[in-house]
Amino acid sequence: MSDLEFSQLTEEEQKLLQLERDEWLESLDYVIKNGGPGRVKQLLRALQNRAAQFGIHLPYAANTPYVNTIPRHEQPRFPGNHEVEWRIRCLVRWNAMAMIVRANRESDGIGGHISTFGSAATLYEIGFNHFFKGKHDESGGDLIYFQGHAAPGIYARAFLEGRIT
Repeated sequence: MSDLEFSQLTEEEQKLLQLERDEWLESLDYVIKNGGPGRVKQLLRALQNRAAQFGIHLPYAANTPYVNTIPRHEQPRFPGNHEVEWRIRCLVRWNAMAMIVRANRESDGIGGHISTFGSAATLYEIGFNHFFKGKHDESGGDLIYFQGHAAPGIYARAFLEGRIT
């Protein structure tokens, strides 16, 4: 029911719908507490299937609001040093910006997109520091393709590591 439809109900009808919703939520709270997440999933699937039998299909939602599904007490400790990695990330961002400025002095438009790299720098650095494996790893290493317009940050990191001059 839309907000508009709800607002067209009498006050008593609105109260009844709110009471009904509150009862459903109270029941859900009970199942969460006593049956756990698995039982909640079973019941929600059963409700979804029953609704489908009556021709009521929930909209497909590939994108959901971000919710950390791992309770804080179950999260592993960060494997690195936050402070050191933050400093490295700052240096890489700064160096990427300097490389782009210098390249654009040579010729407009060849420097890449600093905002693209800047917005993804944390993801790249976490990947470099904790996930991407080199060719000598027992897995044989990772083959990674970096999007071209984000490359200035990758080059900046390679420069700081002494892999390019």
